[in-house]
Amino acid sequence: MSEVRGSSVPRVLVVDDQTLVRQGIRTLLELGGITVIAEAGDGAEALAAVARHRPDVVLLDLRMPRYDGLWFLQQLSEEFARDDTEQPEGVNAAPPVLVLTTFDDDTLVLDALRTGARGYLLKDVTVDQLARGVHTLAQGGTLIAPSITEGLLRAIRSGPPPVGAGDVPIQPLTDRELEVLRLVAEGYSNRQIAGIVHLAEGTVKNHLSAILLKLGARDRTNAVLRALREGLLS
Repeated sequence: MSEVRGSSVPRVLVVDDQTLVRQGIRTLLELGGITVIAEAGDGAEALAAVARHRPDVVLLDLRMPRYDGLWFLQQLSEEFARDDTEQPEGVNAAPPVLVLTTFDDDTLVLDALRTGARGYLLKDVTVDQLARGVHTLAQGGTLIAPSITEGLLRAIRSGPPPVGAGDVPIQPLTDRELEVLRLVAEGYSNRQIAGIVHLAEGTVKNHLSAILLKLGARDRTNAVLRALREGLLS
């Protein structure tokens, strides 16, 4: 699976155990100009669909019988390299996963983010919000804005550090690094951040590498989680 993702019209795999819900999500995405290339009813079907269809984004429900969303994320993370700071975005990488969740799933959402999901949306989102979320992940961004639910923020701050951080103390970030990290948290890709802060994309990647090192994080998602846990993002 080596082809580069990121076409102007994202190709999406919808994963939910309820047929009616999948059909509703498909309708919303198509209204937003996004192509649904496949559907799956559990994690095992989703893994097979990823191998067969190579989606740009996976839209994932977490609560499913048999092979649930967390199982899928764990299996996916074992099959693909996830270090997006050492290789071009989308090359030999797992498709980014956007979790669709409910208000009472805070702990489950946090587990999903720690396992490799790149963001989440509540199931009461509008068509525009859903389409923007899919485009954000397809372009290399994350969707863990600082304006998350209070329950999820409490879970982040009361739980253990993100995977890979251990007890490593964080190092102070420069003003520029904090600016880049805030934009990462707001869902911008490296290319978009470069345009906003008027820097070369390579310079933004260098800043991101420094941020990961200083926060003891393995990727941009874990960097945002640790920054939220430590109160660096308000």
